[in-house]
Amino acid sequence: MLSDRRQRVLAALIEEYVSHALPVGSRTLVERYNLGVSSATVRNELSALEGEGYIAQPHTSAGRIPTDAGYRSFVDDLLENELTDERLDEETSKAVERLRQSASELDELENRTTEALSRLTHCLSIVLPPSALSLNVRQITFVSFSAHRVLVVVITEDGQVLNRQVDFAHEVSADDLAAAQTLLNRLLAGKCLGQIRAEFDDEAAAVLADPVVRTLCDEVFACLEDGDGSRGHRLGLSTLVRQPEFAQAEVLMPVLEVLEDDTVLLQILHPDSPDKTTVRIGHENRSSQLSGVSVVAGRYGRGAGEGVVAIIGPTRMDYAQVIRAVHAARAALGE
Repeated sequence: MLSDRRQRVLAALIEEYVSHALPVGSRTLVERYNLGVSSATVRNELSALEGEGYIAQPHTSAGRIPTDAGYRSFVDDLLENELTDERLDEETSKAVERLRQSASELDELENRTTEALSRLTHCLSIVLPPSALSLNVRQITFVSFSAHRVLVVVITEDGQVLNRQVDFAHEVSADDLAAAQTLLNRLLAGKCLGQIRAEFDDEAAAVLADPVVRTLCDEVFACLEDGDGSRGHRLGLSTLVRQPEFAQAEVLMPVLEVLEDDTVLLQILHPDSPDKTTVRIGHENRSSQLSGVSVVAGRYGRGAGEGVVAIIGPTRMDYAQVIRAVHAARAALGE
């Protein structure tokens, strides 16, 4: 547990390093930050912080930079004394309301939220929606493009809109399409895909004997399967790769490899708590490939409608800004 003075010196060093990406010396801290102590005291505190593993000196003649342990102490202090998941400042609350009013569907809201996160944090922003396989179907609609082509639209209870086109070898009349829509809504609405497959009864089997209904039902299932794990929204990769920490390809490539696999990504990003924002710094990440980055993530929604919002950036990120942004995103997506 750091003393208040030592914590202030550490916070000032981190703020300076985040801003300029250069090792920080005691003179810089004395000149730019009102720490209320002498230069000699600052030097002593820096030596103590280095001895305790909170900061490091990359070169003998250079200033100091924060370690993962230093960032962890700084973030814990932020979360304990300044930033809570329950409180949003007035400006952030207004931003949340603007996001909600600008989007008519969840998919659009997730996309707009990702854009806002990337703009606010200058990091890679990711929104992973709830699993389509575990969400109940709200409505199924079939739209005829021609006598042989139909658009299958599935709306889940959380507002996701999934669709696929299906081509028939023979003509499908408007009456047949309307009848199939009525039947499948009666059988499938209010249930998730797992429940549907587990509970198919004799009535369902009889209905599916009709080849048109069977084909359309298969396409509904395919919509839900395609929508699962492949609808993540991410933005800001170009900003991430421009950070000085990732100038070398051997540092960047492991991060990019993780980002390519949504299944692995979900496991890595998933927050520890359903109610609080999780911050994993450097080597705290579940994948060694992310040892050079920090991940700030939180859940939104509840139960089957639960998704994940996350920021990935260098350990030299503006943690206060990023945590506030994730809080705001969770608030915008949570209802």
